[in-house]
Amino acid sequence: MADLMEATVTLPSAPASVPVARRHVTGALERWGLAAGAEEAEVARLVVSELATNAVLHTREESPEFTVEVRVDRDGRLWIGVTDSHPRPPRRLPAAVQQDNGRGLVIVRFLAAERGGGLSVVPTAEGGKTVWVRLPWPVPVR
Repeated sequence: MADLMEATVTLPSAPASVPVARRHVTGALERWGLAAGAEEAEVARLVVSELATNAVLHTREESPEFTVEVRVDRDGRLWIGVTDSHPRPPRRLPAAVQQDNGRGLVIVRFLAAERGGGLSVVPTAEGGKTVWVRLPWPVPVR
């Protein structure tokens, strides 16, 4: 089905773009009726933060920019996607006990599954990929 609401932004693959991506998504969600302090808004903020950070850290040399898409479909699902031009899909890194990274996608996948959603990676026609996270949309869809 067609999307009911959508918002997209393309940003440079730089650390400073991560908070911009978060503000883009949280702003869209607020415009669409989700309160800023709602648990679902916090989950969405964490999801976009992890996906955007991964795009910056792991594809920076081969993807000078990334695109953040957020949409709500008519079936009441929230989709958050981050697209980059690097062809390699995300890999789960071995997370040593004292390592500070390597757990982001594990956390995102768990948060999505816990809410009845999921995570998928879709190749783009241009040779890159989009990492999508699907979550239930808590606001009634008109």
